[in-house]
Amino acid sequence: MPSKSDALFRILADPTRRHILDLLAEREPLTVGQLAAEFPALVPSGISKHLMSLRAEGLVSATRRGRHQVYRVKPEAVAAGLGPWIAKYEKYWTPALERLGELAEKNGLGDQLLSSKTFRRKKRK
Repeated sequence: MPSKSDALFRILADPTRRHILDLLAEREPLTVGQLAAEFPALVPSGISKHLMSLRAEGLVSATRRGRHQVYRVKPEAVAAGLGPWIAKYEKYWTPALERLGELAEKNGLGDQLLSSKTFRRKKRK
């Protein structure tokens, strides 16, 4: 039986959809027209089809603003779909990130790291 991650990877296998999701994550909210401006080779209806796929998977939401639909990323859906898969590989980078955090604290940079929207995990006991 396919997992939530499998469905998510199937949707994100398309580079245009990944780029749309990236743009929304960086600059949301965006309309179809604003997104289409980033893809000169595609017509707005092509962007709408990709957005329909992303909406069907629950990765983006749309709300009406006047005559336009504006799209946003649904971070909880992305986390729910990718989180379990990423967790399997966390053991490969957690020790390195902990060492980096220790080095930063040792050199007086710990507060700068925390204030620059980075996340620190508590050390596991």
